[in-house]
Amino acid sequence: MTDIAYREHDVNNNRQESMSFLEGVERMVDRATLVAGLDPDTAKVIKACDAVIQIKFPVRIRHSVKVFTGWWAVHSTHRLPAKGGLRFARHVNQDETEALAALMSYKCAITDIPFGGAKGGLRIDCARYSVDEMREITRRFAQELARRGFINPATNVPAPDMGTSYREMSWIADTYKTLFPEDVNQDACVTGKAVERGGIPGRTEATGKGVQYALQEFFRHPEELSKSGLDDGLAGQRVVIQGLGNVGYHAAKFLSEEDKVKIIAIIERDGVVLNEDGLNVHDVRQHLAETGGVKGFPGGEYSEHGADALEMDCDILIPAALESQIHAGNAMHIKARLIVEAANGPVTYEADEILRDRGVVILPDIYANAGGVTVSYFEWTRNLSHMRFGRLQRRFDELRGMTYLGALENMTEKQAPPGLRTEIVRGASELDLVRSGLDDTMRSTFQEIRDTIKRNPAINDYRTAAYVIAIRKLAQSYYDLGLVAPPTE
Repeated sequence: MTDIAYREHDVNNNRQESMSFLEGVERMVDRATLVAGLDPDTAKVIKACDAVIQIKFPVRIRHSVKVFTGWWAVHSTHRLPAKGGLRFARHVNQDETEALAALMSYKCAITDIPFGGAKGGLRIDCARYSVDEMREITRRFAQELARRGFINPATNVPAPDMGTSYREMSWIADTYKTLFPEDVNQDACVTGKAVERGGIPGRTEATGKGVQYALQEFFRHPEELSKSGLDDGLAGQRVVIQGLGNVGYHAAKFLSEEDKVKIIAIIERDGVVLNEDGLNVHDVRQHLAETGGVKGFPGGEYSEHGADALEMDCDILIPAALESQIHAGNAMHIKARLIVEAANGPVTYEADEILRDRGVVILPDIYANAGGVTVSYFEWTRNLSHMRFGRLQRRFDELRGMTYLGALENMTEKQAPPGLRTEIVRGASELDLVRSGLDDTMRSTFQEIRDTIKRNPAINDYRTAAYVIAIRKLAQSYYDLGLVAPPTE
């Protein structure tokens, strides 16, 4: 919820874009369609949003009635359920909701997650309401969506997004259970729940962890790394993060603690804090929680000109706030060698064209931030199976590890050190399995994107390659379903 002010800056300061967020996404699809040689009629079907519902509902707040407006957009139902985050913010509107739903379709397609794309939003200033009031508002919105079939384990499954968390998902799940107590799969009506309420370990940090895995995979390929002009190895890379919400915080935390990158700047709603020697991400987050901003953080230099920090000299720029933060007005001044889109749509279509011409490498949003929906898929399947991952095989794996260790010790006539012994015989926890699946998804998806570029000389950037993969998979689904005619030989 701390990222709302980015939208205000975007609207009120030098917005030079000539198209909306949705139009920008569609232009990116058009660009990939041309490269892929897809039939224009098929492309129209792919771009079209299947359904959008606007809901207005009243809630009594402090002895008066307030009418709230929300949306749920279903971009594609080529596979079910349709999956998407539920956003609570002041700036929510239909154009944004449709654009984000489309991105979800493409994101699920390139990562081979069997979901359609959807997105929801409620226009609300969360800071104005108490926890009890937010619970009542969320429950009323959930009731309106569920009664119309827009929350259901088999058709539409929301997840957390900006302004929502496991708390709101728990309220929504409880509301659904009240309305449909006979649904044996009721836990699967939303994902991103608390572990105690049917959630899965690793979901909260999944998007940020996925950003880390995406960067790790990028740095495993020297020929790809050379395109950005970066040196081998993540350690020591100078990183600027925009937005220290859930995604930005976990991405920065994992990268700095595990990969030893230097987070030299963190941009937030009230400005930016800088330290060339590297910021302590955990301490910045604590300061942000206590004060509401980064001003006054003792471990770095503060400036109120947060947006200017996007143009800092750095190795990697990770925008993790809102869409349209890098636009036609500042794209020529971006100095980062690599941009990793942890947010949805942080680079506009016009800015993307400028950056491509300049040779700036971008890991696009439909790949880089796919960790959230990937682990949501794991949670959804876990809810449907009614069994936690690893329950059947964990102890078996431990026994097998003990057998291997015993055989090794007998052959060598030496005893393994205690630490090594523990690691060898330990069975995988549910978190281990979730992160293994997420890592595999991010690795295999990047490799598919890379292979697509190698096979098609007309493609020279990751975004176009990712969209080509997505639209080809969506087109094949529509061919198989008979919704459009397949191309003739």
